[in-house]
Amino acid sequence: MSGHSKWATTKHKKAAIDAKRGKLFANLIKKIEVAARVGGGDPGGNPTLYDAIQKAKKNSVPNDNIDRAVKRGSGAGSDAVSYDEITYEAYGPGGVAILINCLTDNRNRSASDIKVAITRHGGTVADMGSVARVFDRKGVVEVKKVQQPEEKKAAPRTITEDDLLEATIEADAEEINDGDDVFEIISEVSDMVEVRKAVQAAGIDYESADLKFIPQFTQPIESKEQAEKLFKLLDAIEDVEDVEAVYSNEDVPDEMLAALDA
Repeated sequence: MSGHSKWATTKHKKAAIDAKRGKLFANLIKKIEVAARVGGGDPGGNPTLYDAIQKAKKNSVPNDNIDRAVKRGSGAGSDAVSYDEITYEAYGPGGVAILINCLTDNRNRSASDIKVAITRHGGTVADMGSVARVFDRKGVVEVKKVQQPEEKKAAPRTITEDDLLEATIEADAEEINDGDDVFEIISEVSDMVEVRKAVQAAGIDYESADLKFIPQFTQPIESKEQAEKLFKLLDAIEDVEDVEAVYSNEDVPDEMLAALDA
């Protein structure tokens, strides 16, 4: 049976990847439109728009799409749009706190779709503010550890934590988190642009500069079954059309993650 279903499985995985990529493109375009609406269509005078455009380019969004999004957001195009930023709150299996950010042109649709995704997958809709207090809003600048040079023949450059500490020492970065293939430079919201500029001034390329919600503490996951239910819930929420980002505070042991991957 495994051999028989292999092609169907491959097609399903490709469809899922394509769908997520399409949703990512849509969210990146929305962020550009919102940034242009709030701060104007000039990236030079609008750091939020600048970072939204850079992130879109990093994810291979075509320049024509980016330009049209800037025009729509700033009202310069004939198809100008307006999105609202809305946050929803929920609890998942094991009491995991979940914060859901949306960009939507239809509040009722978003509220309905998110409620269905939560309740159908074992979550609970939370009262406003009960989950938000678990998270702090921070600036997060992501930098790849291995950076490919513009010149094809040149060797890749490896970025170290010390490189970033030296680059951002005057920019009030709070901490640097070591991820699998990226470093996350955490700062206060008001300091994020200066941190990003300090990284660039040091000749280091950055992947993204975003405002994100960082949990103040984590919630331990006690079983593989609980982890499976939680991840299915988070996937269902992320699949909702208007969802831009999902934040949660679970702590899943490495051995449990390995068992899930297996």
